[in-house]
Amino acid sequence: MADNRRSASFYMTATTQFGLEEVLAEELRQLGATIDRVGQRAVEFSGNKQLLYEAVLWCRTAMRILKPFAGFYARDEKALYREVSRINWQDFIGPDQTFAITAVVNKSSFEHSLFVAQLTKDAIVDQFRDRTGQRPSVDVKNPDVRLHLHMLENEVTLSLDAAGDSLHRRGYRQGTNVAPLNEVLAAGLLLLTGWDGRKTLIDPMCGSGTLLTEAALIAQRIAPGLYHQGKFGFENWPDFDRALWDSVRLDARQARLEEPQAYLGGSDISGEFINLARQNVAAADLEDFIRLSVRDVKDAKAPAKEEPGIVIMNPPYGERIGEEAEMAALYKTIGDTLKSGFQGYDAYVFTGNLEAAKRIGLKTSRRIPLYNGPIECRLLKYELYHGTRKGVVSKENPS
Repeated sequence: MADNRRSASFYMTATTQFGLEEVLAEELRQLGATIDRVGQRAVEFSGNKQLLYEAVLWCRTAMRILKPFAGFYARDEKALYREVSRINWQDFIGPDQTFAITAVVNKSSFEHSLFVAQLTKDAIVDQFRDRTGQRPSVDVKNPDVRLHLHMLENEVTLSLDAAGDSLHRRGYRQGTNVAPLNEVLAAGLLLLTGWDGRKTLIDPMCGSGTLLTEAALIAQRIAPGLYHQGKFGFENWPDFDRALWDSVRLDARQARLEEPQAYLGGSDISGEFINLARQNVAAADLEDFIRLSVRDVKDAKAPAKEEPGIVIMNPPYGERIGEEAEMAALYKTIGDTLKSGFQGYDAYVFTGNLEAAKRIGLKTSRRIPLYNGPIECRLLKYELYHGTRKGVVSKENPS
């Protein structure tokens, strides 16, 4: 019986950030998933319980892994309450468990997602009270069971959230600089470059070290979910298979490579940021794989004894008023550094300041649209040739 339950395939949805959908789909394929549809900020796929556990543990670019279990049309408030009440909630939530509902509402006659979540919560609690005399409690921050409600044009899909919390919260980060990349975006940037985890990788504006930490996880074949604090959501589900989960985690631990696979180096002008980076790297147990130093970007250069690889950075965007001149000078310095210090490398600059990026003064070979929070950004690729082609100036707009 247990093996049948493990092997039965079911539908799931993995959510991600805009621009990372194909990267996430490829991650899921590598785990053995059947990809059903790649949508906007989501990938629909099929697989068994083992794949669900592995996706939560291994996916670097997934924010959430959802398991849909009910769908219906709700014309109005009464219909929503009625349809939610028809579900047997004891199949999903124990009376002594806590739960929370995350609702997303689009193009619907319902205007507010919080209202939809509240009405759904009322229907669930009322059913428990009517049937058992008890009711599960709501815990918005750390629930045993997190439900996800998606309403599009009044069509409702209810899902269980397998992680319980956003998967970008890896658990290794001790502190950050003012505007850090989240871990999912950092991993996505690295995977979008096609970096193989073997070539030299340099971040000369590394801040608190998120890009480098995610690079080390890729290179050393470390599952990001191994850093998770506490239980994942699926560990509180009625059908949780402890033996299968223990096996999946053991396989992940054994997959880790102990010998350094690539030269990973980072620097930043701020000693404070480098101290933060060291703390994060130490918390992730990656000190043996990442070299860090305090250095101005204008002084950065490729390590002398390493084969060329990639140089990647997320410079400031200059969002405060009056920073235009400062940003223009910084991005010109970045361009000068790339031309003089990293010949033979592929360079990637992730920025939300496309005007300043023109000052880099190099021809872009790729421009990938992404977002950093609400800020529209581009991942700009520059091929830094040896010899005469390295300084080819582009007047094109990198938008």
